[in-house]
Amino acid sequence: MAFNVGVVTRPSCLLVNTSVKNVQVLTTLCATGSNVPVRYTDAPTRRDELLRRLRDRGYLSSKDVAAELGVSEMTIRRDLTQLDTDGLARRVPGGATAQDNTGLESFDRRERRSQAPKLAIARAAVALLDDADTVALDAGTTVAAAAPLLPGGTRVISHSMPVLSACEHRTDLEVIGLGGTYHPPTRSFGGPATRAGADDLAADVALLSAVAVASDGLYCTAAWDAEVKQILTERAERTILLVDHSKASARAPLRFLRWDQVDVVVTDRGIDELTVRRWRDAAGHVVVAE
Repeated sequence: MAFNVGVVTRPSCLLVNTSVKNVQVLTTLCATGSNVPVRYTDAPTRRDELLRRLRDRGYLSSKDVAAELGVSEMTIRRDLTQLDTDGLARRVPGGATAQDNTGLESFDRRERRSQAPKLAIARAAVALLDDADTVALDAGTTVAAAAPLLPGGTRVISHSMPVLSACEHRTDLEVIGLGGTYHPPTRSFGGPATRAGADDLAADVALLSAVAVASDGLYCTAAWDAEVKQILTERAERTILLVDHSKASARAPLRFLRWDQVDVVVTDRGIDELTVRRWRDAAGHVVVAE
């Protein structure tokens, strides 16, 4: 395992480039000594820190952690309430406790559901890559099914452990893994380091998934997942959405993309014709995988 450390443009930060076989992991490390105080005025950064402390301690007192982070107790209460809404923590009187299962269905359980449609969608999506040199893949189970099918010579960017594992032993791929805070239910990384790594990269195509598809856009469950999806979309020339028919009737709390940010939707034969027409009107191009 080789470590290459380079200075990042952000003050007092290092970008750690870790190579494991042919998998490259980028992680941003920032100094936290007395000379460079960490500020938690940014809500996503503050909530990531709250999640880290919840995992370490199991319980957080709103009053105590507000003093530790240098913000108001009301701010912490709002943060903990939002984490509870996202299914990442459980609000209790005076603070919050860790949510062992984070309120999210496990990756393995979701992966086992509708395997045939997901594989069909993955094959159809890979067929649309054309001559894309760099492809970014998010942490969805349908997107993970596309990873083993990527053509040789592709440069792969992902924060998903299943995607990285599928590509690890393929010597014909260049793999860039986005490190950060690991989330077991989704088997993926998120947080400030993941966002920083993704923001410094560019892709020809982003393959994305969604928990729910609505008339006004695409939805997911967790804020950190939404942030990564948004950045991958911004850094890609084209965005292809991989969703099975069940997502048309599903619900989720956080919108992460508008329809005008999607170039192609790939779905399965279980979708009804009315929904296909609606998605085609919204995105312009819908592929129904056979």
